[in-house]
Amino acid sequence: MPAVVVVGAQWGDEGKGKATDQLGSRVDYVVKFNGGNNAGHTVVVGDEKYALHLLPSGILTPGVVPVIGNGVVVDVDVLFQELDDLTERGVDVSKLRVSANAHVIPSYNRTLDKVTERFLGKRQIGTTGRGIGPTYADKMSRVGLRIQDLFDESILRQKVEAALELKNQILVKVYNRRAAAVDEVVAELLTHAERLRPMVADTALELNEALDAGKTVLFEAGQAAMLDVDHGTYPFVTSSSATAGGACTGSGIGPTRIDRVVGVIKAYATRVGEGPFPTELFDESGDFLRTTGGEFGTTTGRPRRTGWYDAVVARYASRVNGLTDLVLTKLDVLTGLERIPVCVAYDVDGVRLDEMPTDQSAYHHATPVYEEFEGWSEDITGVREFEDLPAAAQSYVLELEKISGARISSIGVGPDREATIIRHDLLG
Repeated sequence: MPAVVVVGAQWGDEGKGKATDQLGSRVDYVVKFNGGNNAGHTVVVGDEKYALHLLPSGILTPGVVPVIGNGVVVDVDVLFQELDDLTERGVDVSKLRVSANAHVIPSYNRTLDKVTERFLGKRQIGTTGRGIGPTYADKMSRVGLRIQDLFDESILRQKVEAALELKNQILVKVYNRRAAAVDEVVAELLTHAERLRPMVADTALELNEALDAGKTVLFEAGQAAMLDVDHGTYPFVTSSSATAGGACTGSGIGPTRIDRVVGVIKAYATRVGEGPFPTELFDESGDFLRTTGGEFGTTTGRPRRTGWYDAVVARYASRVNGLTDLVLTKLDVLTGLERIPVCVAYDVDGVRLDEMPTDQSAYHHATPVYEEFEGWSEDITGVREFEDLPAAAQSYVLELEKISGARISSIGVGPDREATIIRHDLLG
């Protein structure tokens, strides 16, 4: 049975939650391996709509074991709030596993995140202000707090003191804010320990044993390839590894165990926050995509920037992730457009580039080279077989497949769980 990684192939918000949820009934474990509560998923099940921020979307599927891996940073208050909200709606959350090695987002990092972003002014990154970046920075600086530390007050206090020794200097002397009190931080974190304890496990061991036993494990990325800290549009990126390689480091399974890597990509493109976006639209077409596609952040509610499909980004994501399949989402949003432009290359100072520019400045100045495809007007939300799509929609999908670096195995034609056309089995 396979280990499958699901990643975003653009700048996030591609519909990974729906893709993971669709596979959920056929898998045993769903693992979130990176990010924190800055990466929201929206999943529609029948008449119910679920907005998940920290939890893996597999938590909505009965029988699946949802796992928060070691690569995730956890705001424990948010975790408990999400669990309580789902419980109130009748969802069984008792199977959740949380890695003992996952890092905790302390209150002082939320404060630092917000004041630092304001301090940057025009150089803002566009963070959600939830303490994600500072917590990953602590992890790399070796002053972070891990889930397991909440069960040893002495160790927890030592680590908080070490972290605040420098952070309080920054808060007070740079940002003119009140210093964080060690006792307050420790006391707050300790209040979570007993409720958290039954969920905590050696998740890396459990996942490897599950694969040894022939069970199917799905690894679900937060954010996306173009927001990956190494391979994205740096510095306008997230603070974690959102590509397929992050599934290994963020969960504790080896690369030889991965059987398939699925990229989720919209039939157009969106981006939240700052940073370059070559196909961005500032006209009525952009408003149409935003309004028709409901392009507002699951976690933040921020309007998303919208643009046409970018095949250069798709090929790049296919390459850095080693994609075996693409899940194309929101094809229905394009219904009603007479012509649909697709970016097939970039123009940088008069030079055509078919692949991603190697330097940040060139990408910032890249302008899209478009090819236009015929649109369609028929309602496709009820279509379940590829051959039943309008001819122009079929042609659009097949052309995207040719230029995107991987086969398109699934097509989303509506927000509902069942509004999907399956061309190839993602687990077969």
